[in-house]
Amino acid sequence: MKTKIVKNKNMRRTILCTYILLLSITTVPTVYSIIVSQVHTQQYNKIIANVSTANRINSIAKNDIPAELWDIICGKKGIREGMQSAMLDEIERGLLAMLSSAKGTASQENLEVAIRAGATLKRNVQMLISQIAEGSTVTQNEAALDDIRAVASLFSDIMQDFIIVESESAARTNDSIKNTSIILSALQLLITIFAVFASINSFISVSGAISKPISDMEKLSTRVANGDLTARMDIPHVDELDALAGNLNSMTEQIDALLKRNVEEQKNFQKAEMKALQAQITPHFLYNTFDTIVWLAEEERTEEVVKITKAFSDFLRISLSRGHEWITIQQELDHIRNYLTIQKIRYADILSYEVDADESLMDFKMIKLVLQPLVENAIYHGIKNKRGRGKLNVSVHYLDEGHKSIRFAVMDDGAGFTQERLDEVRQELATGAEDSEKLSSVYGMYNVNKKLKLYYGEQTEGLVIESEAGKGSCISFTIPSTISLAQEEA
Repeated sequence: MKTKIVKNKNMRRTILCTYILLLSITTVPTVYSIIVSQVHTQQYNKIIANVSTANRINSIAKNDIPAELWDIICGKKGIREGMQSAMLDEIERGLLAMLSSAKGTASQENLEVAIRAGATLKRNVQMLISQIAEGSTVTQNEAALDDIRAVASLFSDIMQDFIIVESESAARTNDSIKNTSIILSALQLLITIFAVFASINSFISVSGAISKPISDMEKLSTRVANGDLTARMDIPHVDELDALAGNLNSMTEQIDALLKRNVEEQKNFQKAEMKALQAQITPHFLYNTFDTIVWLAEEERTEEVVKITKAFSDFLRISLSRGHEWITIQQELDHIRNYLTIQKIRYADILSYEVDADESLMDFKMIKLVLQPLVENAIYHGIKNKRGRGKLNVSVHYLDEGHKSIRFAVMDDGAGFTQERLDEVRQELATGAEDSEKLSSVYGMYNVNKKLKLYYGEQTEGLVIESEAGKGSCISFTIPSTISLAQEEA
């Protein structure tokens, strides 16, 4: 037993040391590559920036300034309109910026000479401007401009020399990158060879100790996956695996009970979720109702205030129904009538409705609050989007002659769905939607459909939607006309 403990410790130490060693040696080329890459990148950036600046100020000195001065001499521009001073300042700033970033001695010497040449160019320009201001002749001005062109040409030659020096520096940087690449490749090769040998050694040391227990665990998991909950595995007597093997054996003993418990818990969870979703349907309606009551009171329309308040009170009473999930069809229809009474006051000019129900069905019980979201959807997404007055009809009748099923239907003559949107809505009711914004337009119907499937299972096919753009929609569902005691108590 002591020998096994020592072996286990050696196995852990071998794995740990191997991982630390591999991690350490693999970071060496990475760190080296990052540092060298940063250095070379900075060098290249400075060279490219300097060459770009040199080309720009070279063009200004050689072409732009003489052209600007010639326009002044010819009278195309006045002295104050000329941009020569701004151009000279740009040349000076560019030279100083390049001097601060240039590293090579040759580059710095070229820039110092260029600065002096730039100062000479600036003096000559100022002298030309002064003599033009004093009324010098065109011949004198042309002679001065020739001197400026000569200085600009000299400045251009200096800039060209600077560009050549910078290009040579770039070539040296490129050679350094090539050498670094060779070094990294060789280092990577050595590290790879070493890592292969270290991995092989670690594999040989560890695989023998764990291969059989892992194989036994694989066989156990396969048997459990195939439904054999009596499967067990032998304890491997390896410290690192003993607890896992024991847990796997214990797990197989509990899977059957856990599966049954999970099914029940999921069902209860979905019911709780549906209650939470149901609570999300009404807040905006509550706010709108309160606003309507306030508005009617301000208008001193007392009878309508009483009517809407009573309807609202009855609406809430049925919504709560003392926490019961099952109510009679009569109560569900009263709930809808109260809701429509409130909405009728709010939308008197655009809404009319009718509730058509078989009186023999009033005492049957059903899951509560499944009609109100459908009626709300018909009003907000159907009738409100239609020009003119809209009509809504709620129908409750037996579906078949055997009186085994009851069909509920909410019909409106509102905007309806296009065929493309109808297909999307049906898909969203079946599977949900990736885009939550899109699902929000049918959120109430989605909750109702989910609630019907949860409480009635295979006894209902959920919501059935029929619609035509511009002509309205019909949303219906069927439920069994008899409810088992287990369903009612749920």
